Amino acid sequence: MRVLGVDPGLTRCGVGVVDGAPGRPLTMVGVGVVRTPAEAEIGPRLLLVEQGIEQWLDEHRPDLVAVERVFAQHNVRTVMGTAQASAVAMLCATRRGIPVTLHTPSEVKAAVTGSGRADKAQVTAMVTRLLRLDAPPKPADAADALALAICHIWRGGATNRLTAAIAQAAAAAPAARAAAPRTARPAARQEYRR
Repeated sequence: MRVLGVDPGLTRCGVGVVDGAPGRPLTMVGVGVVRTPAEAEIGPRLLLVEQGIEQWLDEHRPDLVAVERVFAQHNVRTVMGTAQASAVAMLCATRRGIPVTLHTPSEVKAAVTGSGRADKAQVTAMVTRLLRLDAPPKPADAADALALAICHIWRGGATNRLTAAIAQAAAAAPAARAAAPRTARPAARQEYRR
């Protein structure tokens, strides 16, 4: 499986591509950052993010895109920019028919380091080790994108199978109810008086 991990951001949007399967060695295919100028208007910045992600999709042709799920922070402006960049990544993949999965930061940290509370340095160190890299990927956004891809390869397959099974069961439920014989209603409870 080839996964493009996207660590969304307006100024720096981390992107990383990893090949692998659960229980097998992982291989980094590429890593980088899509950058936009902080002083530019939001529209042109989002367009630059889109163009950058499209280039990565064209060049690497991933089977799936894993995006970090945006979570609430105190800085609303930062959250908005992150959410907008995340939406651009999801749109680019969906337009091409590539499945998109969202992973929370703590889920990614737990998958890569074993602790959902790991710091950026620990995540970067484990990504470097797991991908057998000579040097840590920089900046941290790039390492986070690789961590997202690793997380999905290791955890996403099981999640996707569970989601598919639930969807299949939900789709079959109305047909099963329609085919089931109707049972008589239980008789009303009778009152007994002395």
